[in-house]
Amino acid sequence: MNMELERKNYGSGAPLEEKVGYSRMVQVGPFIKIGGTTSVQPDGSVYGEDAYEQTHYVLKKQIELLEKAEASAQEVIEVKVYTTDMSQSAKICDAYSELFHDIKPLCTVVGIPALNRPTQLVEIEMTAIAAS
Repeated sequence: MNMELERKNYGSGAPLEEKVGYSRMVQVGPFIKIGGTTSVQPDGSVYGEDAYEQTHYVLKKQIELLEKAEASAQEVIEVKVYTTDMSQSAKICDAYSELFHDIKPLCTVVGIPALNRPTQLVEIEMTAIAAS
């Protein structure tokens, strides 16, 4: 079976994306993958001082990216959260639940030693399958 699936690359406007040569989100046919996203704002500062604020900010940012591909949070099938502070996992789960409790995608929270900046506490990846 030969399936030709169109590929679309989406950027978030971060200067590093063009410099390094990567996309924030890639869609191939109905399959959408959003790469690791932190709470860095357009001005380069980190949003939020705790894991709840950062998680909520990143998930909202990723949902907005999905909307660019005419997809929605309801089509998310997997969320992976990497955190430098597992003691804040309850805050991460609280922010996640506000947006995904009733959708119930797969969710994994993994402790890691560090991110790019000491003030970054979470980095999140997301996978969705667009219905249309």
